[in-house]
Amino acid sequence: MMWEYMGNGWGGMAFGMVSMSLFWILLIAAAVLLIRHVWGAGISSEHRQPETALDILKKRYARGEIEREEFEQKKSDLSE
Repeated sequence: MMWEYMGNGWGGMAFGMVSMSLFWILLIAAAVLLIRHVWGAGISSEHRQPETALDILKKRYARGEIEREEFEQKKSDLSE
């Protein structure tokens, strides 16, 4: 009878150890992902090049806001 009690105790302890290990693994993984997300967002925004006037002009032309003649004229004005 004593051995049955001890056997049940080991099974419960094994489940507790596995669940506690899983808890800590998930907690550490969540912390790492959060840090990478926050730190990664800061790095990418710092290294982003500012949009130039030519970039804006190209986007306006691509959206159809200006015609080709106006695009070419403004492009040549910017290159001067």
